[in-house]
Amino acid sequence: MRKLATPVNAPPIEKEYAFEVAASNLRFGEGVTREVGMDLKNMKARKVAVFTDPNVAKLPPAKMTDLPFEVYDRVVTEPTEASWRDAIAWARQQDCSHFLAVGGGSVIDTAKAANLFTVYKDADLFDFINTPVGKGLPIEKALRPLIAIPTTAGTGSETTGTAILDITSMNFKTGIANRAMKPVLGIVDTLNTRSCPKELHISAGLDVLFHSLESYTAIPYTERTPRPANPILRPAYQGSNPVADIFSLWALRATVKNLPRVAKDQGDKQAMQQMLLASSFAGIGFGNAGVHLCHGISYPISGLNKTGPKWKHPGYAVDHPIIPHGVTVALSGPAVFQFTAPSAPSRHREALAIFRNTSPTDASITSIPDSEIGAHLFETIAQFLDGLGVPRGLKAVGYTNADIPKLVQGTLPQRRVLDLAPGIGDVAGEDGHEHLTKIIEMSMEY
Repeated sequence: MRKLATPVNAPPIEKEYAFEVAASNLRFGEGVTREVGMDLKNMKARKVAVFTDPNVAKLPPAKMTDLPFEVYDRVVTEPTEASWRDAIAWARQQDCSHFLAVGGGSVIDTAKAANLFTVYKDADLFDFINTPVGKGLPIEKALRPLIAIPTTAGTGSETTGTAILDITSMNFKTGIANRAMKPVLGIVDTLNTRSCPKELHISAGLDVLFHSLESYTAIPYTERTPRPANPILRPAYQGSNPVADIFSLWALRATVKNLPRVAKDQGDKQAMQQMLLASSFAGIGFGNAGVHLCHGISYPISGLNKTGPKWKHPGYAVDHPIIPHGVTVALSGPAVFQFTAPSAPSRHREALAIFRNTSPTDASITSIPDSEIGAHLFETIAQFLDGLGVPRGLKAVGYTNADIPKLVQGTLPQRRVLDLAPGIGDVAGEDGHEHLTKIIEMSMEY
């Protein structure tokens, strides 16, 4: 009998040669939230852990059926290590057979973590957090079924196995990314985003924008190393690939077209519907390809704000400093894509054409030399962000040049995303440090 390959006789370290496609089942439709009770009954749910936040808990999407359930409504915006530990401790006491998350990415990510650590009852939080911050252990047990109902058009968390938190002691964000954590079903209902304030629509939409841009411009999956010795070790973030490209490009086009419409008129139902679709599509794209520099740099921007600038973004009814996630990602956007453009000029040229609402074969696009695509993209992205009222760089939210070394140091540990960045080289080496410094310097103001 022939033996299957095992880690013992696997080939030596080489570049990747395969990619996987994983996403939650999705159901789209206006008013489709009403079906969740039937879904849980169909799944033979014995008891449901419902995760939400204090605001969403009061809204119709959070209402449950006659199934036995317990509600955790202490999820905080931009979750922290402490808030995750609280949610995990609560979930471990409930003995629930199924999980339901109703809210934005913060809620869905918290429910994912609670689910994981309910199954792994004795595990520590850092056992599964991405390396080098945590141990990044593989998830080998089946988790409990999770249904996610997003109430914002942004994170795409209903499609992915990614969950992000703020490690406050380290002044940056990181997370867990594993296919095993993805919801079994995402219920995407446009009625659920209509109560969002304008500022939340914009920030969430910025997350969609950069999910799609970063995943489309990530290094090709064939350039990622090392090739895993065992398929269970293949990361969720694999590099750009033909399937993720389709979803990322669609989401990028839809966001460039519809986010300004939503920002201008929160009564534009068609644009709002398209943004919710784009959020899920971008989730499928980046959930399989990954994001890179904008997200990697965003994590210390968010974390350091709590003790540094203490910026409190307009429109967010919170009692603590906050730069919303989508805004932190956007702040470095122009500089990042000027930097990455030389590594893949054709892809960046296509992105430029989308922002300019024209074809990549239009003379106004084809006449631009490869060497100048990055500069054009810098200006075009900056103009797009201006139209949405995004602060013009890090200085506009209180950072100074003196903060650059701390922002670089907070970005360096984000290897799961930085390793997908084109042109960055060895992130841990001198060149990587120098590149990040220059990008953050360029992001201070524009």
